[in-house]
Amino acid sequence: MRRPRWSVDEHTGARYIHSLLRRLRLDWLLAHFPPRLVRALYVFINGFITIAVLALLALISHNPFVFPSLGPTAYLLFFSPLAEASSPRNTVFGHAIGLLCGYGAFVLTGAGTQPFGVHHAIFWPRILAAALSLSATGAVMVLFRVNHPPAGATTLIVSLGIISQPRELVVIEVAVFLLVAQAWTINRLAGLPYPLWNANQSAGSSAEHPIP
Repeated sequence: MRRPRWSVDEHTGARYIHSLLRRLRLDWLLAHFPPRLVRALYVFINGFITIAVLALLALISHNPFVFPSLGPTAYLLFFSPLAEASSPRNTVFGHAIGLLCGYGAFVLTGAGTQPFGVHHAIFWPRILAAALSLSATGAVMVLFRVNHPPAGATTLIVSLGIISQPRELVVIEVAVFLLVAQAWTINRLAGLPYPLWNANQSAGSSAEHPIP
């Protein structure tokens, strides 16, 4: 009798993280708990560690090393690390495109004439900046074949003036690099063929679905 797809996928996913658990002498988890639960624990622990490290760095340096769109990026890098959108290339370039388009729209529309949160009525320059930044980000990502949905949130953070100083934009991109470096290290330790740069550099580059 053919096993259900979800069952096969869960056992396949368990094999990906078995090497890391064995190194940590925690491979007994796979023998006592369902693969899905083990994978959930893997995503939880790694997501916590990566964001906690960046949050600590933000606290020490007083710079925005943690920002809202970093959350969905971290989720992608650990939940579906072999998907095209999770590759280092798309992650780094995606946020860079979002930052540039967001800042460009912020400046062009004059959205920065009022500090964020001060103008209580409808502030049309900011509405225009948000629409322009998101549409431009999407168009540029299509042109350069960069697929990373969280970049849409990054560009809105900038175009709405939540984070808009050029120095802070550089910090945000550095934070993306640090997150990718952490994800690469952890996923490789777990035995995943996480790519060094492009998704096609990974043995599993054709996998567009989450690691089961």
